[in-house]
Amino acid sequence: MNDSSSTVSSLIHRKDVQSLKEVLSTFSGFEVAELLANKTEENQVFIFSLLEPHLAAETFEYLSLKTQKMILDSLPSPLLASMLTEMSPDDRTALLEDLPRTTVDEYIKLLPNKERTLALTLLGYPEESVGRLMTTDYIAVKMTWTIERVLEQIREYGHYSEAVNVLYAIDEKDALIGEIQIQELFFAPKGSNVSQIVDYKFIALQDMDKAQEAIDLFKLHDRVALPVVDEEGILLGIVTIDDILRLSSQKNTETLQKVGGSEALDEPYMETPFFELIKKRARWLVLLFAGEMLTASAMAFFEAEIAQAVVLALFLPLIISSGGNAGSQSSTLIIRAMALDEIKTADWWKVMKREASTGLFLGFILGVIGFFRVAIWGTASSIYGEHWFLIAATLFFSLIGVVFWGSFTGSMLPLILKKLNADPATSSAPLVATLVDVTGIVIYFLIAMFFLRGSLL
Repeated sequence: MNDSSSTVSSLIHRKDVQSLKEVLSTFSGFEVAELLANKTEENQVFIFSLLEPHLAAETFEYLSLKTQKMILDSLPSPLLASMLTEMSPDDRTALLEDLPRTTVDEYIKLLPNKERTLALTLLGYPEESVGRLMTTDYIAVKMTWTIERVLEQIREYGHYSEAVNVLYAIDEKDALIGEIQIQELFFAPKGSNVSQIVDYKFIALQDMDKAQEAIDLFKLHDRVALPVVDEEGILLGIVTIDDILRLSSQKNTETLQKVGGSEALDEPYMETPFFELIKKRARWLVLLFAGEMLTASAMAFFEAEIAQAVVLALFLPLIISSGGNAGSQSSTLIIRAMALDEIKTADWWKVMKREASTGLFLGFILGVIGFFRVAIWGTASSIYGEHWFLIAATLFFSLIGVVFWGSFTGSMLPLILKKLNADPATSSAPLVATLVDVTGIVIYFLIAMFFLRGSLL
């Protein structure tokens, strides 16, 4: 690739357009995208303008979002129209849905009537629906066709299909009847027809299904493509694994960003404008800051107890962090399990029992460590005074209480949000930690008042 890049650079410098076109025609779309990544914007546009429409469409799919937008803004209308026409319907939909409405309208007008109708149809499906993901580049065959007729169809249209390894058998009304694996054609008896080799057991997606359902089906059945039908069973298109992988990666990224206490970014981190990044992060930080102000209010409420027993303040960071960490662990585990469909809202009782038991046991482990820490220091020195045992007991039961409460809160909050049709990822680790901080202080001082009443308090 380095030699090819040097050759291209030399041809660009000499302005040898014809030779440059010939060299670029030997590249794959991925190789051209790699080549463009190391060029200036001016040269990126120049090289891209020399590509054949099909290669341009293939290359475009491998470019970063920033480069895509720059090229779209720079290409003359005829070249832009050719590229958009050559793009597969699903990739074109993915591109258009991320652009401003006025820009989309301009690009749609550049398409031929047939492609324009198709683009508008796919964009007309709800966001996050299977209809937005599907492509019409597939091979459908009639039940009455002979094997020879099917092979002719593959020769004529197979290079347009995104998944030629599976054919879809339809009836006279275009309703999906079954599937045919490509290898079945090679072993079919001479003179047989489609109805004799079709597999009537098939899995299909509904066009109005949520995209997450498509992701789940692909994972469950290990498929490279699935057909899409409407309510009447009419075959509309297919969804391919490349779109599912892209969507799954995007959803995982959004979930991780939300769990980290930030709104999901619309663009890659390095390409997100500075003030857009500030806006995405500031909202959550302000919300969490307001929540942490309740922590200060809780401490102010127990100001008298802190004044009487200053030693209690020494363990506040320990109590707060332990509860917050336990809550963050539970929240992250439950959100991930829900994303993998390992847990449903109906399982809340099982989850609650499991996390309650886990929280108590983990709290006991930390409580024992905390108790012996105070006991060892208390007997070896006078740092905790004569009531060190009561302080150790306070710390022991407080850690059990806050870790239990953190685990309980962290596990239940995602399930509650899911039940309310909200995004469970918004019960992020920072939010759970903030909630547990406030309640952890209350638990700590209530237990301290019970054990230390009449001694330090």
